[in-house]
Amino acid sequence: MTRIFAVANQKGGVGKTTTSINLAASLARMQKQVLLVDLDPQGNATMGSGIDKSQLELSTYEVLTHQCSTRQAIVMASDAGYALLPANGDLTAAEVELLEVDDKEFRLRNALAEVMNSYDYILVDCPPSLNMLTLNALVAAESVLIPMQCEYYALEGLSALSSTISAIQQSLNPTLVIEGIVRTMFDPRNNLTMQVSEQLKQHFGDNVYRTVIPRNIRLAEAPSHGLPVIAYDKGSTGAQAYLALAGEVLRRSMQPGTTTQQLQEGHEA
Repeated sequence: MTRIFAVANQKGGVGKTTTSINLAASLARMQKQVLLVDLDPQGNATMGSGIDKSQLELSTYEVLTHQCSTRQAIVMASDAGYALLPANGDLTAAEVELLEVDDKEFRLRNALAEVMNSYDYILVDCPPSLNMLTLNALVAAESVLIPMQCEYYALEGLSALSSTISAIQQSLNPTLVIEGIVRTMFDPRNNLTMQVSEQLKQHFGDNVYRTVIPRNIRLAEAPSHGLPVIAYDKGSTGAQAYLALAGEVLRRSMQPGTTTQQLQEGHEA
């Protein structure tokens, strides 16, 4: 059965797109059929997958506005090993245009229904804000994967995202759950990093992936080459970390997700 994850965090700069690209590539290396959906008008997941966003003929924008089918817009990110529904700045217009249609929250869900039987995993890279695009992702997904840095405002941001997911759960997608929390840009030499990490594990337990994603030069360099880190330098610590995360995701896919209520109770503990 196809698993659809929204990779989301309302806070920017937490490694969301990096996680989307590298988790998709790592799952593909494990012989899974993967589709990465770029739902951010910045198009960073598209460029990081080796696709020039300025040269796109069809993109997520055309799919959401019913100008083409989902299959028509999908391209292969050959070096990365997965299929991609790409995006560029045109997607900004979709936010405005969707406000005028009746089924605005369900456009992505309906678009993915057309192709989901072709993939084991569909990962949706969300914008770093709560807007109509993110709302579409959370309605389309069955669960949410949350990348976050272990920094001062991390728990506050996690609480806000949890509240957003809870609201969507109550109104538009009652089966939505939290897939897991992945700690990114992890530096064990930083005392604050370690303190926040311990807080996360204490409050959220098994909701926190065991795998941590380290700060890594190769991981930072890979997007400029249009490659996931596993294709850029498979021996790097960043590549090995995302392979380990993919292994955890595969194992967790066999288990039920966490409800938003459980996550909120952990935060309040």
